[in-house]
Amino acid sequence: MTDGIRFDPAQIRELARILRDTDLSEIELVEKDSRIRVVRQVTVAPVAGATTVSVPAPPPAAPQPVAATATPEPAEAALPPGTVTSPMVGIVYLAPEPGAPPFVQVGAKVAQGQTLLLIEAMKTFNQIKAPKAGTVTRILVENGAPVEYGEPLMVIE
Repeated sequence: MTDGIRFDPAQIRELARILRDTDLSEIELVEKDSRIRVVRQVTVAPVAGATTVSVPAPPPAAPQPVAATATPEPAEAALPPGTVTSPMVGIVYLAPEPGAPPFVQVGAKVAQGQTLLLIEAMKTFNQIKAPKAGTVTRILVENGAPVEYGEPLMVIE
């Protein structure tokens, strides 16, 4: 502890607990002129009685030709045109606040740039806007559901 700054050991333990519980490797807390950074190095413990052997990685396999009918197309390629995908990880909200009507419903006509829904990420509500004008034909997410980057949200035709 330098420059007379004192840190609360309970606060440091709480940050370490958050790291462990969330499988994060690093967390930092900044308040006024103080800064606490807790870093966790994840290591895999060897199994008792096991010996460690270093094995070189096998060489990469030569690419094999694949018949077009043998492989299904990825889910992304199967998405209909006009699918709006999530630009981030977060929680979806279909309405501006609880109890309010949704931004859009199936069958609604939307203009380019119109707000379709919100995604909350890191306590920030991000407006997801229509990339083009059209009609909402499907809503693929539920209110309050978590979404991943690239996940389909709705279809505008």
